[in-house]
Amino acid sequence: MKIGVLALQGDFAEHQVMLEKLGSEVVQVRLPSHLQGLNGLIIPGGESTTIGKLATEFGLIEPLRQFGLEHAIWGTCAGAIFLSKDARRNQPLLRLMDIVVERNAFGRQVDSFEVSLNVPALAKEGTNAPYHAVFIRAPLIESVGKGVEVLASLEDGRIVAAQQGRLLATSFHPELTDDDRFHRYFMELSR
Repeated sequence: MKIGVLALQGDFAEHQVMLEKLGSEVVQVRLPSHLQGLNGLIIPGGESTTIGKLATEFGLIEPLRQFGLEHAIWGTCAGAIFLSKDARRNQPLLRLMDIVVERNAFGRQVDSFEVSLNVPALAKEGTNAPYHAVFIRAPLIESVGKGVEVLASLEDGRIVAAQQGRLLATSFHPELTDDDRFHRYFMELSR
């Protein structure tokens, strides 16, 4: 299993550590050629406009789109924004996943929070225990299109994780926990 982590900006190193613990070979992706031979790609949290601008500068937008048509991609936090078809503002997006995302929906950095989520899709990863999710300046998945499955919502019904085929988006940061179930789930999507 060979998983790439988009390493332009953000917390790509934390995803790499988690994947390596699970036995995956990890490639830090900074150029289109780095996508060769990958089973899947994680777009990490960070700052979505910066990730988009750097992806544009490095000629990665179209290669990432093409990759996402054939392979698994998981966007966490800013990565979910970058993966979305609409972020309600003018910024570079991959427009691969049929979701509308609201940036910084929960407020500023000081409004960050943690919550336990019910994620039935993770039950096949060994336990049905609640998933401890870390939200930092997190986006919200406002709406999902046809063919997009909601994987997790807050108690008030707001969507924080979704899947469309082999595309996965989470508003929170699984790489900042010791719970590797989302990473294992993504590795299965990447097979």
